[in-house]
Amino acid sequence: MSAPTGGGVAEYPWERPLGAYPHADAGVEFRVWAPHARAVALRLGDQDLDLEHAGYGVYEAIAPAQAGDDYWFVLDGRPLPDPCSRWQPDGVRGPSRIVDLLGPAPFTPPVTRDLVIYELHIGTFTDEGTFDAAIEHLPGLAELGVTAIEIMPVAEFPGHHGWGYDGVYISAAHSAYGGPHALARLVGAAHEAGLAVILDVVYNHVGASGTPALEAFGPYFTGRYSTPWGRAINYDDADCDPVREWVLQSAVGWVRDAGIDGLRLDAIHAIFDASAEHIVAAVARRVHAVRDDALVIAESGLNDPRVMRDRAVGGWGCDGAWADDFHHSVRTLVTGELDGYYADFGSVAQLAKAWHRPYVYDGNYSRFRRHRYGAPAGDLPPERFVVFDQNHDQVGNRAFGDRLPPPARPLAAFCTLLSPYVPMLFMGEEYGENAPFQFFSDHIDQSIAQATRDGRRAEFASFAQFADEEIPDPQDPATFERSKLTRRRDPELAALYADLVRTRRQMPPGDVDAIEFDEDARWLCVRRGAFELTMNFGSEPRRVPCSGRSVVLATTAGGPALGHGYVELPAMSAAVIA
Repeated sequence: MSAPTGGGVAEYPWERPLGAYPHADAGVEFRVWAPHARAVALRLGDQDLDLEHAGYGVYEAIAPAQAGDDYWFVLDGRPLPDPCSRWQPDGVRGPSRIVDLLGPAPFTPPVTRDLVIYELHIGTFTDEGTFDAAIEHLPGLAELGVTAIEIMPVAEFPGHHGWGYDGVYISAAHSAYGGPHALARLVGAAHEAGLAVILDVVYNHVGASGTPALEAFGPYFTGRYSTPWGRAINYDDADCDPVREWVLQSAVGWVRDAGIDGLRLDAIHAIFDASAEHIVAAVARRVHAVRDDALVIAESGLNDPRVMRDRAVGGWGCDGAWADDFHHSVRTLVTGELDGYYADFGSVAQLAKAWHRPYVYDGNYSRFRRHRYGAPAGDLPPERFVVFDQNHDQVGNRAFGDRLPPPARPLAAFCTLLSPYVPMLFMGEEYGENAPFQFFSDHIDQSIAQATRDGRRAEFASFAQFADEEIPDPQDPATFERSKLTRRRDPELAALYADLVRTRRQMPPGDVDAIEFDEDARWLCVRRGAFELTMNFGSEPRRVPCSGRSVVLATTAGGPALGHGYVELPAMSAAVIA
C-alpha cells in the first residue's frame, strides 16, 4: 500500500505519514520525529543512510527498500525501533520491519443496535494463542448470534504473553500472536463469518519497558500529570502536536490498513488533555473521516455523556461507551458482594434505574468516591451504551481471576442480553467456562517484573479473606496457562445463552416501556414491547406481577408457574412473559 495522504495537504511535516510506507513509484518512504537527537540516520542491513531534516525535528527520506526488510532509526549512533513501527518481529527491543498491507475487502459492520459483542484475549482464547488459531472458532460465535468480536490489546508489548495494556509500539500487531499479516487474516475470516472486529487500544500510557526508547526520540511524555500505570502521554504540553499525530495515525491505520471495524479506547479517564480538541474527540473525528461506519467506543470511568454526544453540541463524538454501573448493579444483586466500589450498589432500585439508563451515578453522591459523580444521559439512545456481567477487568482484576459463581450466571446473563443496551460477553461465559482469567505478564525487565509481583500482592494485602492464600504470581507461566479456555461446556447454560440471544432479536429497539420493582421482595419487572422481563433477586420464591399468559423463556429448567396476574419465580431466577 502506498503512503497515505491523510486526506489533505499537510501544513506541518509531522502531519505527513510517520513510519515506513512502500512508495507508489519505488522504494520506501521513511519519516520520523526525533527532536532530541543531534544526528539521525536510517539503518537498512549494514548501511546507514542520512535522512533529510524537514523541519520541526522531523527527518525523512525515500530509500531503496521493500516490504519485509528490517530497519532501525539511528539516533546519535544508537539504533532504536521506529516509534511508528507496524511490525516488531523480534519484540520491543528488536528492529522494525516494513509492512505492505493490501487493505481489507469491503465490509459493512452492523449498526450499534444490532451489536452483540464478544470480548476475547488472543493468547488465552486458544491453546496456540495466535490470531490464526482463533479463526476456527469464529463461525460458532456467529451461529450463537454474536455480531462483533472485541480483541484485547495487541500492540507490541514486552515478552511473549500479557494482557496487552502495557503495549509500547502502538501500531504493531504483537509478534507472538503472529504479527500484522496474521491479524489481517483473522479480520478477513471474521468478515467472512459476518463478524465485525473491534480492537482495544491503549492511548493513556505505554509500557514502562518502552519509555526510555521513546524518550530518546522526543517528549512523548509529560510531567504535568500521572497515571496509575505509567507516565502520562504528552497531549497538551510543549511539542505535543507530533505526539498527538503519532496516536491519531495509529488509530486510523488500524481501520484503514488492517480492516478493523472499530476501536475500544481504554480508560480515557486517565488521558489528560486540556487542548481545545481533546485527543479522544480527535481520534473519533479522524477514524470517522476514514470510515463513517467505523465504531469508536470509550471506556470511561467518568459516567460523562459528553463522550458520546455529537461534536455539534460540544461532545467528543464517540459511538458508545462502556457502562460499569450496570455491571455493578447486577453483580451485587446476584452475588451479594459489597466490597470496594461495590459498596455503592446492591439495591433493586439501582438496577431499575440502570434499565432506563445505565449510569446509576449521574450526578448523585458516591460514598465510595466521596463526591458527586457522573451526569444524566437521557438524551442518548440506549444503543450507545455497552453493558456486561463479566469482562476482563471484572474477572481478571479479582485476586484469583474467578468468574461469576455458577448459580449467579443465568440471572446475570438474562439482565445483560435482554437489556436495551449493547451486550458484551466475555470469552467462555456463553457456555459456562470455569477456567479463571488471571492477571499475567512476561516482563523482560526484572525490575518491572518484580514491581508487578509486589504491586499485585500489595493490592490484596488488606483483604482478610486472602490472608492465608498466595496471590498468583503474574510472572509465573503457570498463571498464564491456567487462564486458557478449557472449552468444557455446561450444556444447559449454553442453551440458555442461545435462547437469550434469539429472544433479544425479537424485542423492539429503544427505551423500555415500563419498570416496576419491589425492594423488600427483591423483584423487578421490565416491559419491552409485548414482553415482560420478570426477575427475582431474592433467596426465596416470589410472585412477580405480570399480565402475560405464556412463558417465552426461563432461566430455570421446567419454567415458572403462571397464575392470574403473576408469575411464581424460583429464587435467583428470571423469565420472559408474553
